[in-house]
Amino acid sequence: MSGVLSSRQISGLIEAGEVKLAAPLTQGQIQPASLDLRLGAKAYRVRASFLPGKARTVSELLSDLKYDEMSLEEDGAVLERGCFYVVPLLESLALSSGVSGAANPKSSTGRLDIFTRLITDRGDRFDEVSAGYRGPLYAEVSPRSFSVRVRKGSRLSQLRFRAHAQSAPQSGLVLSDSALAALHKKTPLVDGPLTLRDGVVLRVALDAAAFGGVVGYRAQKHTDVIDVDRLDAYAIDDFWDRLPAREGRLILDPGDFYILASREKLAIPSDLAVEMAPMDAAIGEFRVHYAGFFDPGFGLGVDGKPSARGVLEVRSREVPFILEDGQFIGRLVYEQMCEPPQTLYGQAGVSNYQGQSLKLSKHFRSA
Repeated sequence: MSGVLSSRQISGLIEAGEVKLAAPLTQGQIQPASLDLRLGAKAYRVRASFLPGKARTVSELLSDLKYDEMSLEEDGAVLERGCFYVVPLLESLALSSGVSGAANPKSSTGRLDIFTRLITDRGDRFDEVSAGYRGPLYAEVSPRSFSVRVRKGSRLSQLRFRAHAQSAPQSGLVLSDSALAALHKKTPLVDGPLTLRDGVVLRVALDAAAFGGVVGYRAQKHTDVIDVDRLDAYAIDDFWDRLPAREGRLILDPGDFYILASREKLAIPSDLAVEMAPMDAAIGEFRVHYAGFFDPGFGLGVDGKPSARGVLEVRSREVPFILEDGQFIGRLVYEQMCEPPQTLYGQAGVSNYQGQSLKLSKHFRSA
């Protein structure tokens, strides 16, 4: 069967040796539809981002590019804002020919504006693991707003696996707009009107009434270091400026980083996995959402209705840009799961963003 692999099937990959672990699994590392990836013992500071291409391995390139090797053992190390690092991961792969992978930053990583991408040996695209890949995995990490402390075992990114039958190419896993419209009539995907454009379109919420007067947050430029493994530890106002509503409008300044929220509340059905993709550049000079995975069960209220907004990580490009309340800002692409996960998002352990409204990462205290 083709589709996104569930937590049970990911466990099966580990048992079969298709996912190899340099350290035992940690609690919560297997998510309903993805596997958290962990940083290894060393980080290499490099001059610039790179891809190895079809003919080279990452280690071969690192021997030419690295100019600072850092240990992430014990208390770890500080990755400086604006610098690029490559970190070998504790997970490696020996996939069968029918399984591929796709990576994204974890939601908390994206909300800290840590630019994180997966690199494979002989790879010519970031965040993609080709079917049948056998080899190590590396994370490219570049903090953009805050310097961060990381250590061996820190989890910044996640990997989603897809099974492909020969008769069902990857493109066949994505639900069409007509299929989404039919599904929405039976099980609401959002709490308001459904807008479709190669997926479900999200609109930005800039109405003060929705969030008690604050419509978003803008990252401050000069702050202390954030430890990515410390939760509920930092005061919001030491790192973020609160943005009041101004007649349903917000001007994005070039280079600044914003946390905003969608107008729609979402509910992800148990048999589907979702990835957020940015709207195309033709609608505005900004990019949205580093962290793109939504697990099955995200946003499902106790009554089955949509209960969680999408949090948007937004950065303007080269020019100031005016966002208006209700403007299209992103879209959700839905894929079929091979099977529903045994435990949905929010049903076990700590699910920091279930039922979320406008919410910063789990590192910040709510008060």
